[in-house]
Amino acid sequence: MKLSLPVGSALPLLVAGAFFMENLDATVIVTALPQMATAFGVHAVDLNIGVSAYILTLTVFIPASGWIANRFGARNVFSIAIMLFTLASILCAMSVSLGTFTAARILQGFAGALMVPVGRLVVLRSTSKSDLIKAIATITWPGLVAPILGPPVGGFITTYASWHWIFILNVPLGIAGLWFSLRLIPKEPLTKNVPFDIRGFLLSGVACFALMFGLDLVSHPSLSWMVPMLCVAGSLTLAALLVRHSRRSPHPLLQLVSLKIKSYAVTIYGGTLFRIAIGAVPFLLPLMFQLGFGMSAFDAGLLVLAVFAGNLVMKPFTSAILYRFPFKTTLIVNGLLNAATIFACAFITPETPMVAIITLLFVSGLTRSMQFTALNTLAFSQVPAQQMSGANTLFNMSQQLGSGLGIAIGALALRLAELFHPQADRAIPVTDFQIAFVVIGVIAVLAVCDIFSLQRDAGDEIRHKKQKVSASSAHPADGDPVTSKSRS
Repeated sequence: MKLSLPVGSALPLLVAGAFFMENLDATVIVTALPQMATAFGVHAVDLNIGVSAYILTLTVFIPASGWIANRFGARNVFSIAIMLFTLASILCAMSVSLGTFTAARILQGFAGALMVPVGRLVVLRSTSKSDLIKAIATITWPGLVAPILGPPVGGFITTYASWHWIFILNVPLGIAGLWFSLRLIPKEPLTKNVPFDIRGFLLSGVACFALMFGLDLVSHPSLSWMVPMLCVAGSLTLAALLVRHSRRSPHPLLQLVSLKIKSYAVTIYGGTLFRIAIGAVPFLLPLMFQLGFGMSAFDAGLLVLAVFAGNLVMKPFTSAILYRFPFKTTLIVNGLLNAATIFACAFITPETPMVAIITLLFVSGLTRSMQFTALNTLAFSQVPAQQMSGANTLFNMSQQLGSGLGIAIGALALRLAELFHPQADRAIPVTDFQIAFVVIGVIAVLAVCDIFSLQRDAGDEIRHKKQKVSASSAHPADGDPVTSKSRS
């Protein structure tokens, strides 16, 4: 038992490291887009396909990760995923065109889709219930931190080295991760009696691809609006077929039964809209600071770091807020504050005092962190144990889809803004970014509208249970870490 403790403690850290590397790669290239666009000979906004392709591939293959892990062994799949992720990083650094870069990002996304979900599955199977809250908190924290650290890290590397090093740095991390995975992850028996839901996989994959591809085509003025509209309509049709199939199949890839639980459904529907909004902000801000304000990549990334500071400062207060106020009240008030900070970004100009910009981004980080934590905590509050696996898969897929749509819709909003301010050259005026932030702010408001349908006592079972545990604990030093980290 004593020998297993270090392994049990190290496993969440290993998966957290993989999660951090995966999420960092989703946003680290944002501040490098202008330099990469110059190297590839394309428009900076055109490179959003490289960002979206990575997140889209994650979304497409996450539903299959659980079945693949059971069929071929979690240890084998996780190790191979790390190797593929490292190889794809090398190919990204070697890319000489937008096409080759996008292909490498797709491979990287496929590896990431297996890496983190399978790692999380290993942790769930290897951790005792008394340590599960701390383990999950350790894994999920990088998902909030990495997207904000990405722009300044990418800006620093791009300014003082070159964008190629953004991907080369993954190589030593990948080698270390592979070594630890082979040492820490135990071998498990394989499951071969559950068939793979090929129809569900194809329907979900093609639906996601058609949606993202259609949104990207809207931003190309040379194409008729009919082409992207057909893609979007086709994706919605396939999504409807997927829902029908999942309800009838004995072994569906996506289990939708948990959507009947209101507290869970709100985190999927309204939660996805919220993730679209917060996913677009780290994409738009660095571009506005560089292309609109004329800042360097490093200075732009450093400014966005104020959002991370807000995330960090809010973390110690999230538990106290969730204990004190109902989930519904917290999500509505904080969600509206988050939308207000996004709208406020539309009023930023190069003449705005730097202190005001930093303060706004800091407050944005506070509200972003609070909303993210509250949604993740509420999601599984009423989900029965037998539905937990399917609910977790759907929740992870909606998270990745929301992030991917955030970047795609952010780029689309910039393209639509060009209709009001057509430019002969490739410069993007500040007014275009202001219009884009208004569009994203509207999406953030729509995310709050869904929360009004929650019952006032939604999530009270978690609040009351935690309060009882805290009150009855004879050793506060032992209880406090669990209580504080469970809201991360």
